[in-house]
Amino acid sequence: MKLTTFTDYTLRVLMYLALNQDRLATIQGIAEAYGISESHLMKVVQHLAKTGVIEALRGKGGGIRLALPASEIRIGRVVRDAEGDGPIVECFSANDTCRITPNCKLAGALRRAFDALYTTLDEYTLADLTQQPAALVQILKIVRS
Repeated sequence: MKLTTFTDYTLRVLMYLALNQDRLATIQGIAEAYGISESHLMKVVQHLAKTGVIEALRGKGGGIRLALPASEIRIGRVVRDAEGDGPIVECFSANDTCRITPNCKLAGALRRAFDALYTTLDEYTLADLTQQPAALVQILKIVRS
């Protein structure tokens, strides 16, 4: 399985915000820290604000920050929300036209694998990913007070 770039950036934004909780962050600052596109991050931030994981404050002096404590943000939920509810393979969809579905064992194996992935991700919170922040803070050039 490969996570989408959108999900990757979603996780990066959240980690940045968790490491930078004492001040508002900007899309520009996050883009510069990771060396990625601001336009991609705008979509990510809109999604995270819509799902209630972050707060976006508009206007001069505005920015973004976590809306919940990092210890309450489950990584499995974040990945599910970012990846969407679409079926991972055709045979999981209502419009399945695969000829071998009635006799195929692959669907069961894939379902178990994805369930295991999400079960594992559900064990982690954003706080777990940022427990020892020193190296990340240095790499991302986050100024802490």
